[in-house]
This record gives sequence, C-alpha cells and structure tokens, in this order.
Amino acid sequence: MTDVTIVMPVYNEEACICDVLDTWLTELGRLNISFMLIVLNDGSKDHTADALEKYSSAANITIINKQNSGHGPTILQGYKLAVKNSAWVFQVDSDNEMEARHFEKAWNQRKGQDAVIGIRDGRIQPLPRKVISAVSRLIVRVFYGSGIVDANCPFRLIKADILRPILDIIPENTFAPNVAIAGFLVRNRRSICNVPIPHNDRQTGEVSIKKWKLFRAAVKSCLQIIRISFIR
Repeated sequence: MTDVTIVMPVYNEEACICDVLDTWLTELGRLNISFMLIVLNDGSKDHTADALEKYSSAANITIINKQNSGHGPTILQGYKLAVKNSAWVFQVDSDNEMEARHFEKAWNQRKGQDAVIGIRDGRIQPLPRKVISAVSRLIVRVFYGSGIVDANCPFRLIKADILRPILDIIPENTFAPNVAIAGFLVRNRRSICNVPIPHNDRQTGEVSIKKWKLFRAAVKSCLQIIRISFIR
C-alpha cells in the first residue's frame, strides 16, 4: 500500500503535461513518500496521449487513455482506483494552476485530519464563475452543512477509508463530484483542515466550458448536488 495516490484528470494539455508531471514526480520524490500517480486522459483531441507515452513504463505512474466522459466522471474513476491501494488520496488538475511545490503544505497538515482541502488563494474569476462558485458554497451549507471554504477546489487530500464509502453514494455521471464529496465530509462531521494554496492563472490551453454551456453545466451540477444530498 502506498502513502498517497494522486488522481490527475487531463484534457487537451499537450503543451504543459510533461512539465507538470515531471514537477510532481520531483516533488513527491523529494518528500520521500511512497506514491502512485494516476493520470486519466479524458479523450483529449490534441496530442496529449502522445506526450503521455513518455511515462508508459514509469514505475510510479499509471496512464489511462479513455473515451471522453467529462471532468467529474473522470475524477470518480480515478478515485475508485486510488482508494484500493493507498492510505491517502490526493486530487489535482493538470493545468498547473495549483503547483506541485505546495503539496508539502497540505501533506504536513494531514495529522489528526480526515481531509485537507485547499482554498484557491489569489484566484481571479470572471463574474459568471464567481456567481457559480458562490452558489456551490451556498448549496453545500444549506443541504450538507458548513466547514469547507472552497467546496470544489481541485487540490484535496482525503483518507482513503473515509473517501471509499462516499464514492459508493455518488452517481458515476456526477458533473462536480468534489462538491458532493465536500458536502458528505461536512455532514459526516469529519475532521477537515482548510489550507490556502496559491492559485495561478492558466498559462496554456483554455477552459472547456464557457458562456451558455457554462451556465447549463452549473444548473445541472447544482441540481445533482441537491439530489445527492438526500441519499443516506
């Protein structure tokens, strides 16, 4: 069993994915912990799969090239693999908006905690995304309880044995499973540490959901999170 398994969904990140993975491998090696990095290529339309071929024989990386199913279902797939053979599960996105060098801060906060959830510090959002983030926080507080500042932050460390039963509850097609996971952590009165993590602007690629598509996705996500809250 490893100390931690990192779940990293990837979509159209050929420009940066090798630099991101190399940085994470260096940082995790420096910390002298046993780890596995699960990289899930969610049907990228660029040359991400070709870039990932570089790591096909790496001992500490599992590369999964899959058909596109969306960010949420991809995260859930990675989580379900990660909880099988690891004490802790960490999720981070592949866009380098939250850098590997900050992982040590979260890792050092884990003692006595069931989860360490990042707070995106310095994040600059357009107004529509600010509204969506605010609504997500409100839904978690109303339908689950308070205790997590940034419910959808993609920089989170959770005990595998705490995460495992939550995954059994969340439907596979959930658009924003991290919000639901945050809600169940609060509802179940788990010990949670909120840690500010510096957030950078995206340097490569572009967000895949925007404008009207973003609004529709937000509505879908909110309805799902509310519906999931009634599952016991």
